[in-house]
Amino acid sequence: MAWRSVGADNADLIRKMRDYGIIASDSVAQAMTKTDRRHYSPRNPYMDAPQTIGYGVTISAPHMHAFALEYLRDQLRPGAHVLDVGSGSGYLTACFLRYIEEKGDDVNTRVIGIEHQPELVAQSFQNLNADDPKMLDSGKLIIVEGDGRKGVPEHAPYDAIHVGAAAAITPKALLEQLANGGRLIVPVGPEGGEQYMTQYDKDSEGKVKETRLMGVMYVPLTDLHRS
Repeated sequence: MAWRSVGADNADLIRKMRDYGIIASDSVAQAMTKTDRRHYSPRNPYMDAPQTIGYGVTISAPHMHAFALEYLRDQLRPGAHVLDVGSGSGYLTACFLRYIEEKGDDVNTRVIGIEHQPELVAQSFQNLNADDPKMLDSGKLIIVEGDGRKGVPEHAPYDAIHVGAAAAITPKALLEQLANGGRLIVPVGPEGGEQYMTQYDKDSEGKVKETRLMGVMYVPLTDLHRS
């Protein structure tokens, strides 16, 4: 992606991405405007580039989060179950919940973030509470420590799954946890090699269709020991 921008503040960053067509819908713009990146990215929160959040981990560039919301927006409905694999500092997980709540309130809504770095799990709790403690208090947003490659079966099936790191091959466990009618987006490809943001759609009968969306470069999807 060649486009880069720096916003004066969060609202300015989102407005620029909307103007340039990075954000295609008002609903995505609203969710990202309400979720100020300064709570989740201590360095250069309004620069459209990946930023370090500590422990050898980066938060993705804002335009990639915008694309994730756009790709999944039809599945982000009140009452949906959503899984954010590699939730990091909690930013996109919060955006998912805010997007859904703009559409309507439903006590059955569950947005699950799973992160294998225990320090980032603790940090994400702090970030979410600094942003708005009602997100965690509601029980609709849950942060789990664990190996995201295995998903979180207890809250499956998921209407939408986002993966924030590259799987070497199609992640079968996540596909198994995808609901009929659901969508999974995940970078697929080897570390340092050719990777593609890939979309998997499961139809009403459980048949899966795979679509390559764009070339990307992500860190690998691993456990805490990079295995």
